[in-house]
Amino acid sequence: MFKNLKSLFIEDDGSKKKQSKVEEAVENEEIVPNVQPKSNINVENSATDPTVPQEAAAGTVSDKFLKVLFGALEKNNIDGFDYFEYRESLKSLEKMPMDEKTRYQSAFAMAKTMGATPQRLVETAGHYINVLKKEEAKFQQALVQQKSKQIGGREQQYKQLQQAIQQKKEQINKLTQEIEQHEKQLGQIKQEVSSASVKVEATKNNFVVTYDHIVSKIMTDIENMKKYLK
Repeated sequence: MFKNLKSLFIEDDGSKKKQSKVEEAVENEEIVPNVQPKSNINVENSATDPTVPQEAAAGTVSDKFLKVLFGALEKNNIDGFDYFEYRESLKSLEKMPMDEKTRYQSAFAMAKTMGATPQRLVETAGHYINVLKKEEAKFQQALVQQKSKQIGGREQQYKQLQQAIQQKKEQINKLTQEIEQHEKQLGQIKQEVSSASVKVEATKNNFVVTYDHIVSKIMTDIENMKKYLK
């Protein structure tokens, strides 16, 4: 039934369209890939801020959703000749050399032999529109839940990480200022130590010279006393 309904609404050009990475991820339920960020990414300047809406890729007709929608239509198919049978007649006339008006009228001429009326065709088409709208409502509800599950929590985590980074930056700034103060104090102490060392060395030298001077004098007197006082 899926292939039959699909052929009524989707043109098949004979080539299978390659799925995008997003479609593959949805089918594999890999909504958020486990990607490790590179160490050189600047968080503040990153263009992947989840709190800022990013432009999504253009949508494509997906077999995944066609099966869901056509499945709902099949379950709610009306017995007898209705819009779908009329649509099939329209489809069979697509390659005929006729304008749109003639094609619709020709398809209705065949439908009329099956007891169809314009009113019934429009009413049954409206019935299928309502079936699809219910499926859309289900999808929107599921989408809200999916966003809450897959996006909401990560947005909160993103904000928490931003706050943690900001706090650590403030800590780094504070530590940097403290280091600068310590380095300044270190320079002052180093200068004081150098100055004190010079003073201590000078004091030592003065003592040594004074000591040597006095000792020298005394030693001279001792020699002279030994020499002259006999």
